[in-house]
Amino acid sequence: MAGVTARYSSTRFQDPAQKEYFSFEEVVLKGLASDGGLFHPHSIPNIRSELQSWQDLSFSDLAFNIMRHFIDDSEISDSELKTIADSSYTPFRSKDVTPVIPLSKSSHLYLMELFHGPTFAFKDVALQFLGNLFSFFLVRKNKSVPSNATRHHLTVIGATSGDTGSAAIYGLRGKPDVSIFIMFPHGKVSPVQELQMTTVPDPNVHCLSVTGTFDDCQDYVKALFSDPETNKIHHLAAVNSINWARILAQITYYFSAYFQLLRQQPDLKRIRYVVPTGNFGDILAGYYASRLGLPVSKLIIATNENDILHRFWETGTYSKSPKPASEPHEGIPEDGAKAHEEGVKETYSPAMDILVSSNFERLLWHLTFEHECNLNPHVKSELSVRQAGKKINGWFQQLKNTGSFTVDPEILELARELFTSYRVSNPETLDIIKGAYRGEAIEHKGYVLDPHSAIGVAASLRELQKASLAPGEVVVSLATAHPAKFAGAVELALKEEADFSFDTVLPEEFKGLDALEKRVVRVEEGKGLPEIRDLITKEVEKERAERNGAAHD
Repeated sequence: MAGVTARYSSTRFQDPAQKEYFSFEEVVLKGLASDGGLFHPHSIPNIRSELQSWQDLSFSDLAFNIMRHFIDDSEISDSELKTIADSSYTPFRSKDVTPVIPLSKSSHLYLMELFHGPTFAFKDVALQFLGNLFSFFLVRKNKSVPSNATRHHLTVIGATSGDTGSAAIYGLRGKPDVSIFIMFPHGKVSPVQELQMTTVPDPNVHCLSVTGTFDDCQDYVKALFSDPETNKIHHLAAVNSINWARILAQITYYFSAYFQLLRQQPDLKRIRYVVPTGNFGDILAGYYASRLGLPVSKLIIATNENDILHRFWETGTYSKSPKPASEPHEGIPEDGAKAHEEGVKETYSPAMDILVSSNFERLLWHLTFEHECNLNPHVKSELSVRQAGKKINGWFQQLKNTGSFTVDPEILELARELFTSYRVSNPETLDIIKGAYRGEAIEHKGYVLDPHSAIGVAASLRELQKASLAPGEVVVSLATAHPAKFAGAVELALKEEADFSFDTVLPEEFKGLDALEKRVVRVEEGKGLPEIRDLITKEVEKERAERNGAAHD
């Protein structure tokens, strides 16, 4: 792997600065390309020949080996990358980091628990790593800065529908030369999620409760990255899954699940992964794992009633608008269909209440590039890269202007080769939580699913009914959050279970959060980009002044 050359480019390949390729450090620190596109690796190696030697590696060693293929050793040395990986996964409560447990051995159904990190959500896997990356790059940049000169500083901006915010905050709290601003939709994250964010006392942490939806928060983030005035004042960095480093870190647990099961089942051949999906980052990591050579037979998208992805896989049209009210989706009550028609529908799985899935653009670029190469096999791949970028740019401009676009039929067929999708309603989510606990839906009686993980299990059971597994094939559903983070839905589903008490699933870390001081700024309706930009600038300047004052004491 020594001497690997990792290049990155924008999905839209329309960078105004005419820079076509970027280093890993540039990609991590920029987050979003200036043309509005997302950074992606220019090429993906096939590492299947290395799999046998990786079988007994620890999670952090596995992460190191995967990441090494996407990071030049001239940017981060082996010893430095190993230190970053080790420190990122030390805080996890499980030695496997993301342990795999059986739900139904007779059906070959397993669950990968991704909630053993500091904030009890899958996003800790990526955001512990990203926080350490930010620190690594800043420490290196500031080593040569004279004591009387201005230090390099990152202003990290993020939007959250719940878990990203707390995971990002816990990854960056207290780190020098970093300020983090997290926007979340007011009243639309669970009480525990909000408390995990707003009770962190570190002065570099700032929470903004925004009137509107997660998509409104995400639009503010994108507007800040695209705003010349903001970029003149701040060095912005992204923590949302638009940041490639997050996707890179998540690839590891697909490999980890395979090796955990392989050690138990030497005849294991392939895995179907089922992923509760909102912003498409988690399942996109599975796509890269497959491209790297992991034996993935299918990637199954499990959406809630906000189903833009499910509708795309059905029709080839990526549209913010659902079917007309006269054609309600199967399993949705009439009032649910009406609410969905009007925009983002509030569900029991709020982290997936997203109208537009940002990371889908990355997958679409790879599929479009593959299609262009198939159309023009004798043309240099660089021309296909440009053509794919042109198409992506056109489609997403169309999405911005009209609310939808439709891809070529051949690209939809490419998407269907590896992916399939299921849509899970609110009532079905509660039914699965209840059925799992009772041992009716699965054999693991007494297991408590959070509503997002329940959507994955519901889709898994549908897949098992629909398709026959080949010999040596299993299904692994991803459990993305601890049930205690979504007390409302869990208690609603299990309220009739006489032997269930929420105290049995409540971690010690969650007790007493509501008694702590809360630090949050309300952003009322009507406030726009200038107000948010001014707020960020004011808080960063205040931090710097306090830090400089402390340094001179």
